[in-house]
Order: sequence, then structure tokens, then C-alpha cells
Amino acid sequence: MSTLVIKDLHVEIEGKEILKGVNLSLNTNEVHAIMGPNGTGKSTLASAIMGHPKYEVTSGSITLDGEDVLAMEVDERAKAGLFLAMQYPSEISGVTNADFMRSAINAKRGEGNEISLMKFIRELDEKMDYLEMPEEMGQRYLNEGFSGGEKKRNEILQLMMLKPKFGILDEIDSGLDIDALKVVSKGINAMRGEGFGCLMITHYQRLLNYITPDHVHVMMQGRVVKSGGEELAQKLEAEGYDWVKQELGIEDEEETTGQEA
Repeated sequence: MSTLVIKDLHVEIEGKEILKGVNLSLNTNEVHAIMGPNGTGKSTLASAIMGHPKYEVTSGSITLDGEDVLAMEVDERAKAGLFLAMQYPSEISGVTNADFMRSAINAKRGEGNEISLMKFIRELDEKMDYLEMPEEMGQRYLNEGFSGGEKKRNEILQLMMLKPKFGILDEIDSGLDIDALKVVSKGINAMRGEGFGCLMITHYQRLLNYITPDHVHVMMQGRVVKSGGEELAQKLEAEGYDWVKQELGIEDEEETTGQEA
């Protein structure tokens, strides 16, 4: 079992504090969902875990199996077993989807332990078929010209090929129609098990209709203010967030960044 622990995490963007003391602990074989209004720090948390340079950690800690994640470069975090499925994946011209994934797998496996071409092709074909992706997508340039749904499926394809210890899924359900949502959820559910833990950031209960979380957390004002099980997400869907604010004496949320979700 692996454990990802976040303690009293404070994060700033351009001098403005967004995260104000986040505490979370995740184990493999668990799915955690983070919900909350816009502007509460959910996407900031995901970016801070992976080491986005825009986000400055001012205090607190993140550890993976006791190792200091904040001391690692971004590529070292990925090699250690962290994966971020981005809300807005970048388009990279000139690099095919397949070449990108094989290079990422080999970087994680290390020199002398590279995956064979035949094994890679076999696994890629199997996973693409599972996610109902056409074979030609492997030879297209990474995310270039992909629809929103294709980009999200491709993030899950990378997750399934790289097999990280922890997947951090930032709004993986945004912009998906119901058929694409079912396929993406199927891929995430296929990863569930002793060697994999997941942190899903979402606004909507509908994703949790297909992926049953073990733990649900509510973020407001840059902190986790409430945690529970699947029933908490159902109550949020039915009643919104006002009851949480009233219960905890929280003032109305304010947008903290233009892109924060």
C-alpha cells in the first residue's frame, strides 16, 4: 500500500493565498472525490501536488510513502508515481500520441528496463479498444485537433498505460456527453485496486454515479471543510452548498483565480 499525505498546505499564486491549510490523506485502493464551488482551490491543489511553477507552496508538506514530494522536480514526481489528468491538456505538434506514451513509460521504467515495442503496441491496442478509441488516434499528434471528449479519453488512456500509484483527475468529466462519461468512468474503474489510488476533482454528482467514491471532501475558502462518504455527494447534489456554509458559518465564496475550479 502507498500513501499520499498532504498536511497544512498553503499555496499562493502571484502573491495571493489560495490554499489556506489543506489536510488530506489518501491510500491506494481508495477513490477520493473533492467537490466545492468555483474558486475554492480545487484545481490549485492538483497543480501544487504536481509542481506547477505558477503555484508557490509557502508552508505545509506533501509526502508520498514518506518521501518529500515538494523537494522533487515535476518529472521526479511522475516517476515516483503521481499522475495528473489535466483539465485543459496541451496540444503538442510533431509528437505522436503513441511515441509520447512510450517515451513516458520508458522514462518511468529507467534505462535498461525499457518496454519492448511489441509489448507496448499490444497494451496500447488493448487499452484503446477498451476506451473505444479508434486505432488511428495513436498516430495523431498529441491532442492536436482532438475534441474535448477525445482529450479526456486520451488522459485516461495515459493513466491506464502509465499505471501510477495515484491519479489526480482535474475535472475529467467537464464537457463530456453521457456516452463519453461512461467510457471515461469505465477506464477509471478498471484502475481501481491495491496498487492505485485516485483523487477526483469535480463539480457534479453525475461522475460519481459511475465511479463510487470511498471518501468525499468539500473544499471552501482554500480548505477541506467537510468530509464524508458517497451520501455527502448526493446531499450536495440535492441541496447545493448553502447548508455547508450555514453549518460552518462560512461567508459566500469568492472567485480566487480566473481559471480556478
